Amino acid sequence: MIVKRISAEKARDMLKTRPNIQIVDIRDAHSFGASHIPGSTHLSEQNIEEFIEETRSDTALIVMCYHGISSQSATAYLSSRGFIETYSMDGGFEAWKLLCEGLRH
Repeated sequence: MIVKRISAEKARDMLKTRPNIQIVDIRDAHSFGASHIPGSTHLSEQNIEEFIEETRSDTALIVMCYHGISSQSATAYLSSRGFIETYSMDGGFEAWKLLCEGLRH
């Protein structure tokens, strides 16, 4: 299965123009609690089945982890479970954080 990958910049643009995009953050609970994209959903082994059951399969998902590696397999898994439009964010939360810091300067 080919995983669609997007940059943090592209993810930011999609969030601005498509209100149906859902950010899925698969980092550990402590990291998610310390900082995350507003409106994102923390996804873990404990809640993934509930998320899959409660989320429409036509919801576009952007999956992020720390650096964009683990999110690729999570993206493939969510696609295999029926989600039609899934993306792995290259660079993960670190790339997002750098993008946001760059916008402040």
